[in-house]
Amino acid sequence: MSGARQVKVLYDEAAIAKRNEELAKEIAAVEPKDLLVVAVLKGSFMFAADLIRALHRVGLEPHVEFIHLSSYLEGPVSSGTVRILKDIESSVRDRDVLLVDDILESGRTLAFAKDLIAARGARRVLVCTMLEKPGKRAVQITADFVGFSCPDVFVVGYGMDVAHSYRELPFVGRVVMEGE
Repeated sequence: MSGARQVKVLYDEAAIAKRNEELAKEIAAVEPKDLLVVAVLKGSFMFAADLIRALHRVGLEPHVEFIHLSSYLEGPVSSGTVRILKDIESSVRDRDVLLVDDILESGRTLAFAKDLIAARGARRVLVCTMLEKPGKRAVQITADFVGFSCPDVFVVGYGMDVAHSYRELPFVGRVVMEGE
């Protein structure tokens, strides 16, 4: 990213790890049946991996699938159209499905995924997001489980990117531009 100076940490590794353990307990408390975790790629991959391990530690045995959806092209703004780039392979009929995504912002991608899974016969579709930007919703959807409420800044790290950069960072931060 040209002109980028540094990334300012918003949520560090310790805070993320602690919140993942809390989220796992919250999810276990709703007593999911025949749980299928569906991670929404690409941004959720780190969060999903850590959350799935935390779910194991609280006694759950989820199956895991991946769906790759995109409403973004190359920029930081949603295009408004959701495309399925990779679909799940497992049946969701009569199962509890936990959709795991990195951020709930416009809500288009998660609303699309939730409706798709529900239409395929899931018993219950729950939504868990690492971050939520409450003031950015373009469609009606609420996450059942939220890691952190996020300020209205463009975030990177912990699986999230801008133009394929910064996914590897072990924390969530925002890019600080020159002159900021």
